[in-house]
Amino acid sequence: MTSTTYQAPAPESDLQRRGLRIGDLLFRGIALAAAAAATFLLGWIAWKVFDLALPAIRDFGLSFIWTDAWNPVTKEFGALIFIYGTAVTSLIALLLATPLSIAIALFLTEIAPRRVAAPIATMVELLAAIPSVVLGLWGIIVFGPWVRDHLEPWIQATPLGWLPQFSGEPSASGIFTAALVLTIMIIPITSAICRELFIRVPKDLTNGALALGSTRWEAIRGVMFAYAAPGIVAAVLLGLGRAFGEAIAVNQTIGNHNAIPSSWFEPGDSLGSKIASEYVGATTIEQASSILYLALILMVISLVTNLVAQLIVVRFEKARRAV
Repeated sequence: MTSTTYQAPAPESDLQRRGLRIGDLLFRGIALAAAAAATFLLGWIAWKVFDLALPAIRDFGLSFIWTDAWNPVTKEFGALIFIYGTAVTSLIALLLATPLSIAIALFLTEIAPRRVAAPIATMVELLAAIPSVVLGLWGIIVFGPWVRDHLEPWIQATPLGWLPQFSGEPSASGIFTAALVLTIMIIPITSAICRELFIRVPKDLTNGALALGSTRWEAIRGVMFAYAAPGIVAAVLLGLGRAFGEAIAVNQTIGNHNAIPSSWFEPGDSLGSKIASEYVGATTIEQASSILYLALILMVISLVTNLVAQLIVVRFEKARRAV
């Protein structure tokens, strides 16, 4: 009969302990420096934009927000035209992209076979890799004329044609065309995030719902959507933030008209588009400062959108934990 003796592991040397501690301290220092640098950079950008916009803020005050005039010759400046264009194009894109993105994510995770889902997911995600200037050129050359000749006349032939938003002559460039281009741009982001969320839903939950007699749709609606709701909201608002900040593609397709259009088929303008197209060619301090005022408004809109997204996600999380 043999017996074994327990041998305690040899204690680590001071050099080994010191090396581990130095590594931890180095990692902590790098992480802290990165977080501080990001915070400093955000604050610096916000301060610089505010400082450059200060002359226009002093001249026009808050009335700049609801003034719908923009005439560098007479030095009349206001942001309402561009706030309207940004809000309308982004909200239309959000309304169109959200159901499409969720449907794509559900198809790839719940319906399509794996050999089919993988290439389709890759193709959808590759849309996000297309530069916005290329997508804008495609919107001008191909998509805009098709919208003018086919889609907008078809909408006017439906009951929606009675609405003033869809009245007027169809146009290749306008609010509606820019909104459709934005829809194409934010679908890859939203659908990719929703797909990852649906993949991470525990199968035991959906299988349990099916075992209790739920249909496939009832299991998706009552279990999968409920579990992934905070992430879906964050994904949708992330897409909305992407739509708010887009400049080049919108500038190429919205028409660049300094007036609030009576119809969504007519040309308009947005905050990002105006900043991108006019700042370099600004001829007076008043004009340049007013454009920076537009940039400040756009930053505030994006910040508020992100804060609202965080509040909604936190509320969903609290509600889910309380169940």
